[in-house]
Amino acid sequence: MPTPEQIWSDADLPARRLAGLALNPSAPESILLRLLADAPLAVRMVLCRDRILPDAVVDAVIEHPDAYTRSFFARNPHVDPAQRVRLLDDPEWFVRAHLAGGPRWAAPAQPRPLPDEAVVHMISTYEGELLGGYGFYQQISTTLRRSMPTHPVPKVRCWGVNQWASLSADTRAALLTDPDDEVRETARRHARRQDPAWVESALPDRPCHARNDMLLHHALSRAVVDGVLESPVGEEDKAMIAVNPSLPPDVVVLLAVDPDPEIRGLIAHRADLGPAERHALVADPNPDVRTRVAHRADLGAAERRALATDPAPQVRLAVSVHPALSEEERARIDYEAPMDHVFVFHRPPEVPQDPKTVRRKALSSHPLLRRQAARDHLLPPDLVARLAADDDLGVRVLLAQHHPDAPAPLLLRSFLEYTGPERSHLTTRPNFPTGGLAAFADHEDPEVRALAACDLETEPAAVERLTLDPDPAVRAAATRHPKLPQSRLAQLLDDEELAHAAAANPALSQETIRGLVMAEGQRARPPA
Repeated sequence: MPTPEQIWSDADLPARRLAGLALNPSAPESILLRLLADAPLAVRMVLCRDRILPDAVVDAVIEHPDAYTRSFFARNPHVDPAQRVRLLDDPEWFVRAHLAGGPRWAAPAQPRPLPDEAVVHMISTYEGELLGGYGFYQQISTTLRRSMPTHPVPKVRCWGVNQWASLSADTRAALLTDPDDEVRETARRHARRQDPAWVESALPDRPCHARNDMLLHHALSRAVVDGVLESPVGEEDKAMIAVNPSLPPDVVVLLAVDPDPEIRGLIAHRADLGPAERHALVADPNPDVRTRVAHRADLGAAERRALATDPAPQVRLAVSVHPALSEEERARIDYEAPMDHVFVFHRPPEVPQDPKTVRRKALSSHPLLRRQAARDHLLPPDLVARLAADDDLGVRVLLAQHHPDAPAPLLLRSFLEYTGPERSHLTTRPNFPTGGLAAFADHEDPEVRALAACDLETEPAAVERLTLDPDPAVRAAATRHPKLPQSRLAQLLDDEELAHAAAANPALSQETIRGLVMAEGQRARPPA
């Protein structure tokens, strides 16, 4: 099966023109249906994968005789998932595989969940290898995921067993005595991971993924722990047991003074770290270890004071956000908020943060705490307004990246000032402005210049000039602008690079649209 990249690279200029036409909002339904029926594969790929489609076209896609064409629609990120699941029982396995794999979104966007009943059907009937990818898991709703351990369908309960570590004792007991053989066996496999004797018997004697998983997460016998300490098989064996929750208390004490600062740093995060060991790590000679221990919520007042005057700036910064500090204590610490961090989108937590805690952070004098508050998707309007005017770039950009009501001026300002990863995500936020962007047509930053192509008021002469811009993304964006002069648009329909964007221009006349389709029909028709 050719990859989408291969399909596109094999497409000639006429096919790329038609592919642009497939995205043109002015192309009537009749044209889209004709492209679906007669156009080359590259055109059908773009049509079925890269846009929302009218209902009649969706109907035709579902019944299309070509499995490749149907598979493109199975991965369309723009259509309602309820339309995609019409391919749920497609006769071709790779169409079903593409449906299960989910749409290909550009980060940080995520696919919308499939209907719960469709996911249950897929788990119940699809081959296991079709459901093994992360793309399928992303398409499962939170509600269904939470209900899986007690779901009435046995195969779904098997999926729920994978949540073993977070399940209650009663739920685990029910799964271990489940009436379904597969559910019981799956539950027993998970329960064995808490049996040190079984782990010891099954532990591979060579470095591999299975050994790593056991050393990190499974219950370890004393013999296994001693074996790692005395004769480790792999270089990272000791580091892996250092984070294992089942590590014996005396070994926690031992590793807290390990010669390797990386091991001491891992021990510094443990919930079962004793007060004496914690106090020693606060005074550790390695600043990275002191930085890690500075994040512990159980630090005593004397420990916090010691770290607050630490000679290493990263240690002072780490302790400066400690929840036990008052704002006055925080202000006395000599710290500097880093500006080289990336300010990117994070999905909201399944359990919302405590509103009082969020408010306290938003009102803090510490920019890192305000940055934490700015990531909250449920921030109330008064705090949105306050943080939108914050003097810290990170606070403003994180608010713009996360909040659904981030105001338009903030979104534009953030885009102009932030040049790190996921900058382009800001332009997809609900309130990103489309007016007033023509002023950026001569900006030195090509990503900012491209904004002018989003403004319907940009002058035709400026749009035409931008089609000659040195940056290819700017040229493509300008080529789609409806105010592009028709004479220039006609030229670009024959341009090897920009024909695809030119054919997608909504100002293309209906006569031109029909002419492009007819010309391709004539080209594809065999000679008499």
